[in-house]
Amino acid sequence: MPAELSPVLPDEIFKIIFEKSPGSLLVKADAPHFTIMAANEAYLTITNATRELIIGKSFFRVFPDDDDDPEDETGARKTFTKVVQTGQKIDIPSYRYDTRDPETGDYRVRYWSCSNVPFNGPDGKVAYILNTIAEITGEVNAKEAAIESENRLRLAAEATGFATFDWDFKDEIRLCSPQLAELLGHPASSRLSSIEAFQKQVLPEDARVITNALNEAVKTGIYAYDVRVVWPDGSIHWLSIKGKLVTAERQKPVRMLGTVIDISEVKRDEIRKNDFIAMASHELKTPLTSIKSYIQVLAKKLAANNDAFVDNALSKANNQVNKMTDLIHGFLDLSKLESGKLQLKPELFDMNRLLGDCIAELLLSTYSHTIIFDNSHIVNVTGDKEKLGQVVGNFLSNAVKYSAKGTRITVNSTITDGLVTVAVTDQGVGIKLKDHKKVFHRFYRVDSEKIKNVSGFGIGLYLSAEIVQSHKGKIWVESTEGAGSTFYFSIPL
Repeated sequence: MPAELSPVLPDEIFKIIFEKSPGSLLVKADAPHFTIMAANEAYLTITNATRELIIGKSFFRVFPDDDDDPEDETGARKTFTKVVQTGQKIDIPSYRYDTRDPETGDYRVRYWSCSNVPFNGPDGKVAYILNTIAEITGEVNAKEAAIESENRLRLAAEATGFATFDWDFKDEIRLCSPQLAELLGHPASSRLSSIEAFQKQVLPEDARVITNALNEAVKTGIYAYDVRVVWPDGSIHWLSIKGKLVTAERQKPVRMLGTVIDISEVKRDEIRKNDFIAMASHELKTPLTSIKSYIQVLAKKLAANNDAFVDNALSKANNQVNKMTDLIHGFLDLSKLESGKLQLKPELFDMNRLLGDCIAELLLSTYSHTIIFDNSHIVNVTGDKEKLGQVVGNFLSNAVKYSAKGTRITVNSTITDGLVTVAVTDQGVGIKLKDHKKVFHRFYRVDSEKIKNVSGFGIGLYLSAEIVQSHKGKIWVESTEGAGSTFYFSIPL
């Protein structure tokens, strides 16, 4: 070790630090040569060099420096020169210096960070520079991969119209893609100041949608909802928000991240479709009512003839008209529901009496099943009697459709913890576990050979679920394939 090394750091301590560092080189401050005086094992290993080849030689003869770029301040010659001139330590966080692979002879792209510490001689001038390096190729490549991934995500978002966001409630960190501002009618350069700024643009009547979605997300971690927002120009647009809510202790929301997309055109198409369904269904009601009236008149006029064929034919025709009427009412309710026009008319009524009426109405059209029901007690409920009657009617008609003739259907109601629960049990084909929730989706039909010939559009249970939920209730099914089903709904008393 050179004798002129700064006395501030004793030779033995310096030697230990030098040898244990990740990769160190001691360079003499004899510009412009900067002669290499010592190198530790780590430095030799990572640079594929040997002491015989580098000690006593100019740094730039061993490690050629590229000085062609005047803007590049990371070059070794400029760095060493600045250290000598200023007497200050200089760190280079990242620079590229490729090395030759000793096995293949090919150059490998490598990135490094380095620290250059000056050591003064007895005259107070910089005599040596301790050049310590660490390879950061992995970190650089990972960062570049992350940037590339982010760019791809950004391009995909731009191509599809998606916006992304990541809101941290605690630290108020908001990472929003530029598309989010555009989806709210602002320039892409704008930034949302808070979640409240987004909520201010939501139509007041849709505010509860956000609250309900967040409450559900606290339970499941997933949120999804559609809302209408008002742009600065006064126009109304539909947005669909989907993502994940991260909660901390006691289910307190701490972070929300997800995607946003404009679905205004889809919603407009839905409105047009619902308007058409409502108009067509309404127009069909008049001729259907006339057909039903003519069938009833014919049945009365021909009753005296005692013609079994005519009686049977008219009865079947009347049943088909009733089925068509039910379908039309279903479509009308569907269009009202999806346009937000399905209104509840709450009243106080006896649920068991409603169940009895629905069973009696069913028995007018079919005697193929045995229905067991005990309506000896009164269960007073406040709700929309007509709409809840539709739910019960749907449960009963499904029980008839999906179970064999002569089997038993059981209906009952129970009161527990301020809730009335209605159950309809059949001995039919049953439902696979994977379909238990799907049967309440719009237009969903179970894929089964046993029921492929059973008619239906898959809207009855969907409407039933919406009606029950509008009563702040719950609807579900318990079933085993081949062993029958029990459909339930419960609502507050």
